[in-house]
Amino acid sequence: MVPFKVDLSNEVIAITGAGGVLMSAFAKALAECGAKIGVIDLNADACEAVAKEIVAAGGEAVAAPANCLDKAQIAGAKRVIEAKFGKVTQIINGAGGNSPKCTTDNETATEATAEAKSFFDLDEMGFKFVFDLNILSAVLTTQVFAKDMAEAGRGNIINISSMNAFRPLTKIPAYSAAKAGVSNFTQWLAVHFAKSGIRANAIAPGFFSTKQNAKLLFNEDGTPSARTAKILAHTPMGRFGETSDLIGTLLWLADSKSSGFVTGIVVPVDGGFSAYSGV
Repeated sequence: MVPFKVDLSNEVIAITGAGGVLMSAFAKALAECGAKIGVIDLNADACEAVAKEIVAAGGEAVAAPANCLDKAQIAGAKRVIEAKFGKVTQIINGAGGNSPKCTTDNETATEATAEAKSFFDLDEMGFKFVFDLNILSAVLTTQVFAKDMAEAGRGNIINISSMNAFRPLTKIPAYSAAKAGVSNFTQWLAVHFAKSGIRANAIAPGFFSTKQNAKLLFNEDGTPSARTAKILAHTPMGRFGETSDLIGTLLWLADSKSSGFVTGIVVPVDGGFSAYSGV
């Protein structure tokens, strides 16, 4: 259930990474408000499942599987969505993630041991993969879909940044730097397309428990890790975010009547993490 409804019945929204936990929830919430959803994900089965859930709930959606690092595949997804609903009017660049190849075992260099993976052991191709997955995917998807928006003089881009963009977290240098790049790219897009009728903003989630970060947040026996204790100690609200905590911000940014003069911002949804100095 959405916290409030906006009228998105004239919107065709393409969402990348829509097979995942957060983006599938975004897709369902936007569909509940009347938007027609293009479900894009590398996982074709996940695409189909999300699209079927939306349709079963009375919404409109079409599965458009694609690798968002392949411009030709993104263009193919665009054709699928257009054949069903017409031109896309909004895009949500939700594809992203980290790689274990770019995660150190320890928080600082002084903690390093011969057995632990240090900064000096991080894989070059792992860095490239993380940057491509988070930044290049957003660039390519925007290139494919925003051209029609510019020609129409109307459009909306919502990128998914992270708390890592504000303050880099220990152990995950590639992901932190990549999300900082997403925030910066969002601002660039906002300026570049401001007179073309296209808005560009980003949502920066704080700490949410997902499949991607489960190994960092919980021990093998399911108990909270030491990292979880640190996160919650630095989150004034004292809890992880729930997917539902993001929906209100999403609907506000997706509705031009509510946020029509808002562009170039990165909205933290973090329980106060970015405001807390630690003391």
